[in-house]
Amino acid sequence: MMRWMHKRLGVGSRDERGMALVMVIAIGSVLTILVVAATAFALGGLKKSTTDESWGSALAAAYAGIEEYQSRLANDTAYYRYGNPASSFSAASRVTLPTGASSNPAFGLGTAGTWAAVPGSAGASAFRYEVDNANYLKTGTLRLRATGKVGNETRSIVADLRQQGFVDFLYFTDYEIQDPIQSGVSVATCQRYAWAGRPATGCSEIAFGANDVVDGPAHSNDTMRICNATFTGKVTTSYNPSSGLRYSPKNSNNVNCSGQVFELPGYPAYSPVVGMPPTNSQMKKEIRTDIPAEVPDPGCLYTGPTQIIFNANGTMTVRSPWSVKTRVAGDPATSGTTPPECGSINALGSANGATITVPKDNLIYVQNVPTVATDPNFTPPKLLPNELACRGDGASSGAGNGIGFPTVQEVPPSSDSYGCRNGDAFVKGTVSGAVTVASENYVYVTGDLVYNDRAKDILGLVGNNSVWVWNPVRANGSSILANTGRRIDAAIVSVAHTFQLQNYNKGGDRGTLAVTGAIAQKFRGIVRSGTNGYVKHYVFDSRFRYIAPPKFISPVSTTYGVNVWIEVKPVFDSTGAAR
Repeated sequence: MMRWMHKRLGVGSRDERGMALVMVIAIGSVLTILVVAATAFALGGLKKSTTDESWGSALAAAYAGIEEYQSRLANDTAYYRYGNPASSFSAASRVTLPTGASSNPAFGLGTAGTWAAVPGSAGASAFRYEVDNANYLKTGTLRLRATGKVGNETRSIVADLRQQGFVDFLYFTDYEIQDPIQSGVSVATCQRYAWAGRPATGCSEIAFGANDVVDGPAHSNDTMRICNATFTGKVTTSYNPSSGLRYSPKNSNNVNCSGQVFELPGYPAYSPVVGMPPTNSQMKKEIRTDIPAEVPDPGCLYTGPTQIIFNANGTMTVRSPWSVKTRVAGDPATSGTTPPECGSINALGSANGATITVPKDNLIYVQNVPTVATDPNFTPPKLLPNELACRGDGASSGAGNGIGFPTVQEVPPSSDSYGCRNGDAFVKGTVSGAVTVASENYVYVTGDLVYNDRAKDILGLVGNNSVWVWNPVRANGSSILANTGRRIDAAIVSVAHTFQLQNYNKGGDRGTLAVTGAIAQKFRGIVRSGTNGYVKHYVFDSRFRYIAPPKFISPVSTTYGVNVWIEVKPVFDSTGAAR
């Protein structure tokens, strides 16, 4: 029995050894497969890693193209005119290719077209871009489509670029003093920044005070005096002390004060000086007919005192009796035209004025009556009884500008108010549209000036001199206006002087001046003095982060910021062929 069992076990052992060999071979095969699979996976992962790196780098290359284009704009503000007119992205634009030494490889198209190398990449990364400037002259916004290429990967982005300028701030002031013309202080002594040596007293410095609310970003090139006022947004100044406050906690009388509220931590903060242009005369270019490449759609020119009343139905009523030609050619002007869209000359000179459609996405410029006889708008003084009488509204007002200012019983605040040949714009009403009104002299806001649709309508006001909130008073100092409160929806710039309440120290309490938009001025304007004038309530129009009023004025030097960018389907493949 034992022998039989041993024999059986012997036979079993030989079978198990055979089975073990089969199992070893099988396990070896499985391990070989696993090694091969692991190697293939590692190699595939390496390839995927390389592809992922190229894919990510292609986006960085596209953004490098955006930054490179911004640098070109910074060096040449007219660079927006360049692009490749063969690009479908530029179909609605007026662009040309730069030539010669100024040629730009980033404007290449197709497989034979060029790419610009990303600096420092030794040619491994490259980009192209295409320009859409169709809305630039109207809104100050450029659209750029950039494509980056690394290896076989390409990615494209579209970015909106806008000039950084006055509309970036709800409140902007160059000097925190009253206009020397009004205060009578020494220009040589006082027209300097406090941080650059202006005397602490004697220069009519103005302070933010009780109940003042600035609800948006604010900047001053000067040192701001702030007392118990509230700032809800970013506050920046060009005053940059090594330590301590970046504002002066003193009132207008140079007395210490408290109660300042800055709702955002870390502010006021430092920011460089933003340069004011010397005049707004460059805006007159926008009403010329002889430079179609620069001004494809001219606006309207009016001459002498001009009243503009905006109507909610998208029209405006314009009275401008000194106007002869409403568009001109040449600089200085040598000829002109009278297009019907700017109003007939007969209607403009009538008591009722001309009612016309608000110029779409355009500029209205009001100039002084020219003194050069060769100018098409030159008119000698009108002295005959049947011609323009330079009087106010009613015989009791005496001398005036011929279109109702000064009003009955009004005493003009100064001898240069309501000049009969001045380029003054008198504006009020309900705006339906997008337009900028600029004047060679003053802008007067003579009533509420509001949007019909706050989401769509937009207005710019640019006075070469002061922008006045009209506040007519009688000889005894009482207000002629029956209502109180004033509302203004606009981006406002006084280039050489100030935004201010007329007769700020007379007329009693006028309620609240509610401005929704942006305010920029060379000197601080007063809107309340003691119990006279308005309490300020200024709110930033958040749309100005992305757009500006049509053909709006810009600082002396400007940069371009990217407002919005999104990634889109790649425009080109790595060979340059369109996708």
